[in-house]
Amino acid sequence: MMVIVRVLIVTSGSMGDVAPYTGLGARIRDAGHEVTVASHAPFAAAFAEAGLPFKAVPGDLREILPQARGQDGRSSGTGPRALARLLQIARPLIDQLGDGIAAAADETEPDVMLLSTVVAPLGYQVAEARGIPWAGAFLQPISPTGDFGSVLLGGRSIGRHGNYAITWTANRLSQSLYAKPVQDLRHRLGLPHESIGELRAWQDGGRYPTFHGSSPAVVPRPSDWRPQLEITGYWWPHSPESWTPPPELRAFLDAGPPPVFIGFGSMAPAQGTRLAPIVQRAVHKAGVRAVVQAGWADLNLSGDDILTIGEAPHDWLFPRMAAVVHHAGAGTTAAALRAGVPAVPVPVLADQPFWAARVHALGRVAKGS
Repeated sequence: MMVIVRVLIVTSGSMGDVAPYTGLGARIRDAGHEVTVASHAPFAAAFAEAGLPFKAVPGDLREILPQARGQDGRSSGTGPRALARLLQIARPLIDQLGDGIAAAADETEPDVMLLSTVVAPLGYQVAEARGIPWAGAFLQPISPTGDFGSVLLGGRSIGRHGNYAITWTANRLSQSLYAKPVQDLRHRLGLPHESIGELRAWQDGGRYPTFHGSSPAVVPRPSDWRPQLEITGYWWPHSPESWTPPPELRAFLDAGPPPVFIGFGSMAPAQGTRLAPIVQRAVHKAGVRAVVQAGWADLNLSGDDILTIGEAPHDWLFPRMAAVVHHAGAGTTAAALRAGVPAVPVPVLADQPFWAARVHALGRVAKGS
């Protein structure tokens, strides 16, 4: 007789950070288990379309990103100082998440918790207090390795020892963001005080597995990872069966050769007025047709050879494009590679330079150079 497991998935971030869990949750549910997802309220509709019960947790990344240095595309946001700045700006979000995760766990009484990268340090405490087994469900390979440098700093290799050391240092920097919120949460949950380093060494140190939702063809499993760290393949977002392309999109695709997709996802919120002329000049200079996704930047372009659209499933849209110009978020990069069309990454911050570098490296291998 099959045992039905109650699963609580907790995730945070932008749509690209959250969308893969619509597919992961749907697959677990289709395997016969009960799945609830806890994330920020703006993403409730995406999980409703996947038929997954939803619990809202505090926070909205749209309120944080406009303050993050470098994310608007004016300057680089990938160095150590930019990472420290982004972590500092994220502190109010982290401060709010803990109680929301605890409330979701109390309401759903899960048998297991699956925790994304951002929520894991807080989710570990809730799971410990409630006696719930947990597993990491990460989109980024952040555990130290000699195979590549810190994903949070672009992944550039500086030799095996240097790679391991810089990733360990970047992770320690990010842990400092969680130190007070974790201790405050542990106090409210009735758990003893422990240093953040000791907690992470125990809670993220191999007692339970951490699964990474990427392809080993894109990021081979590091040779020096412990056995509990696994790369599973991509968790593709759930595609609503009811979705159909808007008539204007279908007409635009039928009116000429395949266009180029241009979209920056969650990057550069409210920067559309500044970015639109730049995009328009690039399209005209290249002599191509273009489908532009408004995204959080709120891009809005028009013309005989340009169509601006809202949300559209990338698994439907990208294979119909001549190329995909994107911000190199984990989910968008995966969708572009899956489509099998040329991809032009334009990374901005955090893990995006890492994924952009992987796309570039894969392209060089494909060309035999």
